[in-house]
Amino acid sequence: MKYHLVACVGQKRTKPALAADLYQSDWFVKARAYVEAVGGPWFILSAKYGLVRPDEIIAPYDQTLNTMHAPVRRLWGEKVVQQLATTLPNAAQLVLLAGVRYRQPIEEWAGDRAYAPMAGLGIGQQKAWLISHTQGK
Repeated sequence: MKYHLVACVGQKRTKPALAADLYQSDWFVKARAYVEAVGGPWFILSAKYGLVRPDEIIAPYDQTLNTMHAPVRRLWGEKVVQQLATTLPNAAQLVLLAGVRYRQPIEEWAGDRAYAPMAGLGIGQQKAWLISHTQGK
């Protein structure tokens, strides 16, 4: 079974909400539509909370791995890997819809069980990929 992991984004609601509804950027809305269209379980990679279920209520925050120093990102990665190891089956395949700073700690742990279909694409290209892969699902 494939598990989709979607990176958090900076644009959020101002009050606590279901994690799936908290993130408001156009990219996240398209990523959510894609993972819901393909079906199966999905999680959010939160810079503050780590691995988050879409139906979990969380408060807004102002954190991103993109501005964290390497040692802090490493600690975040260790936390997320531990969460993944206790939440997902050992043979789970991971589809990473996230930038390199969110992917790297997971890719190292998961090895060939993880892949990032949009790696190397710019934001506009990612949005186009998400739209084209959501249509007809």
